[in-house]
Amino acid sequence: MFTQNDAARLAQVFAALGDPIRLKLFTLIARDPSQEVCACSFVDELQRSQPTISHHLKILREAALITGTKRGTWIWYSVNADALSEVREFLS
Repeated sequence: MFTQNDAARLAQVFAALGDPIRLKLFTLIARDPSQEVCACSFVDELQRSQPTISHHLKILREAALITGTKRGTWIWYSVNADALSEVREFLS
């Protein structure tokens, strides 16, 4: 059984992953958890504008599913391994 805080946290995570674009973004970033992915690579892959991609990445960051590191004009994203483990643990 999990606490009220756990339930609120999981609700935030699942709300973030409940959008098809965000789910695809998270999947692309989590494909290789040891690597970072440039935000610039998502525009062509998802055929969405940069502002749209940025909006969805912000929601994933706010849910602590991903982290970003700014390098020059781009942000490089990686999966938050703790959050990924948390989701896997809940689903098992």
